[in-house]
Amino acid sequence: MLLETLAANDMREGVHLRLMISRGVKSTPYQDPRFTISPPTIVIIPEYKQAKPEVLTRGLRLFTVHVRRGAPDVQDPKLNTHSKLNCVTACIQATKAGADEALMLDPHGFVATCNSTHFFIVRDGEVWTSTGDYCLDGITRRNVLRLCGRYGVVAHERNFSLSDVYGADEAFVTGTFAGVAPVGEVDGRLLGDGGRGPMVEQLQHWYRELIAEVTA
Repeated sequence: MLLETLAANDMREGVHLRLMISRGVKSTPYQDPRFTISPPTIVIIPEYKQAKPEVLTRGLRLFTVHVRRGAPDVQDPKLNTHSKLNCVTACIQATKAGADEALMLDPHGFVATCNSTHFFIVRDGEVWTSTGDYCLDGITRRNVLRLCGRYGVVAHERNFSLSDVYGADEAFVTGTFAGVAPVGEVDGRLLGDGGRGPMVEQLQHWYRELIAEVTA
């Protein structure tokens, strides 16, 4: 269906796709799924959209917000749903603070993820990211961890705190849109020289090679 949509619009390069599925039309505006009277509604939005080149080099600014990633008994953070009010609120708070993205903690105070991307730090040549208990199982996140394994970079999925972030040598975020993007500042504290570090640059190179492999 995705390929058919691209073909129908004669779109081949530089396309960002978003797929959304809902239960369908309701007979009345009520949350009970038993009131759904149609098959699922499928929305596919293709658009020509590419990350700005400077995003891959200049270093994003993050701000740690008060909004936490929730526990799975409240709203499972591993489900990619439209119910993202906490992420929207986090985004608004980060924007008001002059940051590019919100850094969100888990219910225990450890670093979890960003409001729309996954967060990594680099310390002493090792790559750290959260346990994954309070974030989506992101495709780009998973591929970066696999690339670390392929090329012998020590990578950990572990709990770590903001103190670990502030003392990191480098940091970066991952997502399907921009791929691997450096983070230069967290809560007003510069990481390294505030731009792209050597580990991030290497990971970007490996990631581009991986994209070329799977699209060849």
